Amino acid sequence: MIVADVVAYAASSVVAFWLVYGTTEFSFEVIAISAIAILVAIPVHWTFGLYASIVRYMGLSLIFVGLKSTFVVTASIMTISAVAGILSAPVRVGVVIWAFSLILVVGGRLCARMFLSRRNKNRERVIVYGAGEGGAHLVASLFDGDDFLPVAMVDDDKAVQGKRVHGLRVYDPGDIEQTIKDTGVSGVLLAMPSATRRKRRQVLERLSEFPVRVQTMPGIKDIISGKARLDDIRDVDVKDLLGRNPVPPNTQLLTASITDKNVMVTGAGGSIGSELCRQIAMLKPRRLICFEISEAALYSIDRELKQLMAKKGLDFELVALLGSAHHEKRVTEAFQAFRVQTLYHAAAYKHVPIVEHNLFEGVHNNVFGTLHTARAAVESGVETFVLISTDKAVNPTSVMGATKRLSEQVLQAYNSRTTVTRFCMVRFGNVLESSGSVVPLFREQIRSGGPVTITHRDIIRYFMTIPEAAQLVIQAASMGQGGDVFVLDMGKPVRIEDLAHRMINLMGMTVRDDENPEGDIEIEYIGLRPAEKLFEELLIGSNVSGTEHPRILRADEEFLAYEQLDDLLTNLKEASAALDYDRAREILLEAVREYTPSNGIDDLVWSQKTGTDDAADHTVVDFPKRD
Repeated sequence: MIVADVVAYAASSVVAFWLVYGTTEFSFEVIAISAIAILVAIPVHWTFGLYASIVRYMGLSLIFVGLKSTFVVTASIMTISAVAGILSAPVRVGVVIWAFSLILVVGGRLCARMFLSRRNKNRERVIVYGAGEGGAHLVASLFDGDDFLPVAMVDDDKAVQGKRVHGLRVYDPGDIEQTIKDTGVSGVLLAMPSATRRKRRQVLERLSEFPVRVQTMPGIKDIISGKARLDDIRDVDVKDLLGRNPVPPNTQLLTASITDKNVMVTGAGGSIGSELCRQIAMLKPRRLICFEISEAALYSIDRELKQLMAKKGLDFELVALLGSAHHEKRVTEAFQAFRVQTLYHAAAYKHVPIVEHNLFEGVHNNVFGTLHTARAAVESGVETFVLISTDKAVNPTSVMGATKRLSEQVLQAYNSRTTVTRFCMVRFGNVLESSGSVVPLFREQIRSGGPVTITHRDIIRYFMTIPEAAQLVIQAASMGQGGDVFVLDMGKPVRIEDLAHRMINLMGMTVRDDENPEGDIEIEYIGLRPAEKLFEELLIGSNVSGTEHPRILRADEEFLAYEQLDDLLTNLKEASAALDYDRAREILLEAVREYTPSNGIDDLVWSQKTGTDDAADHTVVDFPKRD
């Protein structure tokens, strides 16, 4: 850099004499001014830190430092030449020297910075989608890094198309296919932090047609809240594929059943339960009781909530209780000891094939766990009881769906006989990223090279993010009048095959099939699992009305009378105690009239004992018999 500055000031002096005096000869004055410029410039630049900076990481500060240092050098040249009588027009010469030295000193470093930042051959060549402030900042950050090399930009705004940002040309999205081919990129980075989810989905659908990996920078809310930096690069959030913007919550509905109250969440370590705990914590309860049967899950959520309380300065009593909702006396004592006012009952078995293969465990946890918790709530004077239900409870074909619908009827029946506790249910479909969800499964399968397994080409599902679902559950609870069945508006259903294709393409791979035998990831169709449906429903019948929230509906559905239900539950308890699978199935069919199983009994123990092979989705291991 010193050598470059010597050349820069010598050249500036020669140019100055040529412009001012019209001479190109190396006269005494030219040599003298050049020598003075060089002798002054080196220590001045050293003082301003131009030789202490790492060229590759020089930012906009280089321009300001360059302006100040070259001005000081030029002022010194003019002063010395005027005192020594070397020049007849020191000001004119000085202005020219300052202009050209600024261009050469700053421009030379910027060129060097650009060269050094782009010379790493191992960096992944990418296109940045979005040429706004976020995209410009991202490009500048990527040039300084070692992972990505931005080679072009794309933006929908016609006003910036054809222009350059940090030296990169901005292209029309309509030309992106040709741009990808011309630049040879392997990835596209989305730089649209303030774009709506619908807009991001449209862009992702367009990009999913090309064999490039798509990643994104964080959303504007995460940046503002400090959860992420603008230049954090991550895989595309699958919720962007849904393209539905969440409705802002109603603050009054959020706080009504939680703020300054004693709140309990059963199944607090599960996907929905843990998110309920996080959001409840932010709503300032007096006490939050986390009730969980899994020791590991309880430890995890307890530790996370304590960290959240310390970070956010939250002040409430946090209680971590180990126990089962099926243990009625334990639940009753917990309700009374901690004076629980609001209960979110999320404890349940939810995986369709697993519950189908373990019939009585599903009955015990989903039906009797809810029954015992409901009785404990009435006995203890709990004000509000909210059951987390599922769309699989509507016209169920599975044991899981039937047990969840029966648990809904338990609460509806109890609500008709008491004024102590207000019972309500919230029914919704699949939540993204929950345990056992198709999204993390697909992501894992793609990363391991496939195949991606889909049960059926035509299978569709409703999806919602975990935070959105939990937020709506809390708001629905505040609107409950007793016996309500609330249904969350899940938007449009998603075809699972389309979701798999998009996830494969957006991770930079292609689907391997008959049309593309050289593709990366194969999709394998494994057939519907026992009791699995092609599509899910959210309503039984059509008697539905709106509520104060645009995404929450209230369904008016028939249910069994308390006396009839009580008899059925007594019979079901006897069948469970005797492990009478056939009788238990009959009672479920009688109690849940919409239950239409598409398979026989698939309980693994029953299949092993009877020697049948109805449970197609499992492997039976033959153990050696004892003498």
